[in-house]
Amino acid sequence: MADKQANKEPQFPTYKGKPLVRCGDIIFYGSMKDRYVVRLEIKGKKKVKDMDVANRVIIQLMLTDQTVRNRKQIVKSSEKDGLYRAMDLADVWLNRALAE
Repeated sequence: MADKQANKEPQFPTYKGKPLVRCGDIIFYGSMKDRYVVRLEIKGKKKVKDMDVANRVIIQLMLTDQTVRNRKQIVKSSEKDGLYRAMDLADVWLNRALAE
């Protein structure tokens, strides 16, 4: 049984079937094995009752190719109000980019 767990990839939370990886206020949406991934950076938060909720999010569609310089990796960029709207746009961008 230990061999089965050792061979598996790490399990990440998913959104619409694609992995989400979070490090602080930065969320990566998509698999690094694919050609593109979306980077979401939370720039602003507001208090709703006793919880912090993202209200300003920067979205960037990026190439995962490490041979490309950092500035050239960003294909598209936008800013949205709220994490739900940002995730919705990120999903559209990623699906269109991966379909090419």
